[in-house]
Amino acid sequence: MGDSAAQPENAKFLHLVRHAQGVHNVAGAKDHSALMSPEYFDAQLSPLGWQQVQDLRNYVVSSGILGKIQLVITSPLSRTMETAVRVFDTKPNRASVQNGGDAEEMSDLNCPPILAYELCRERLGLHPCDKRRTVTEYRSLYPDVDFSLIESDVDVMWTPDVRETFEEVAARGLKFMSWLWTRPEKEIAIVCHDRFLQYTLEALTNDCQPSLRAEVSAQFKNCELRSLITENERVVSCLGKFLPSDSAN
Repeated sequence: MGDSAAQPENAKFLHLVRHAQGVHNVAGAKDHSALMSPEYFDAQLSPLGWQQVQDLRNYVVSSGILGKIQLVITSPLSRTMETAVRVFDTKPNRASVQNGGDAEEMSDLNCPPILAYELCRERLGLHPCDKRRTVTEYRSLYPDVDFSLIESDVDVMWTPDVRETFEEVAARGLKFMSWLWTRPEKEIAIVCHDRFLQYTLEALTNDCQPSLRAEVSAQFKNCELRSLITENERVVSCLGKFLPSDSAN
């Protein structure tokens, strides 16, 4: 990975992560209509998903990425916050320790703040797996996540009968990126979702070279990390990626 200290003032390093495998991914791979089931409301990680976050955790520690990241932004859904906390947090909590985290190892490192933000959620509507719980519930489940930028305790974005269009997801993604450019941090991790990443990156790289656009906006696998460098609010290169073994589509 590059050295953010050697980059221009207007450059940012973005480490993009799709959440690890959720139980809804397993069910949806067998029968796509399962995604309509209330059983998968705010779907959590599968056993393989917890293995994937441990693999990615080991990578960000061994590669030195964790020590460089100044901020982690996460979608406020259980599967993304479970991924963000286990991969990037170093303060042990009940969920991470029960699912393979080592409390002593986690406490030895400095951890960046983890900020939940609504605009980087998955494509909205219809699927209960993409509906969030109340912020009140989340604060007790994920005490190390900052929910101060979420205005409504209940989910006012998800609707049961209307699915967000691809164009609307892309527009929301560009709005998210406009907010991101205003952040003072230079090295940021973003833990979110496949469709959000795909449509946002396709829109963001519309004027890039076709080869770079294809590399940057290709579909993310579960718990894949893709590192980009941006300058003047444009993607200029893909620095590399990490993909845990046995990662699901």
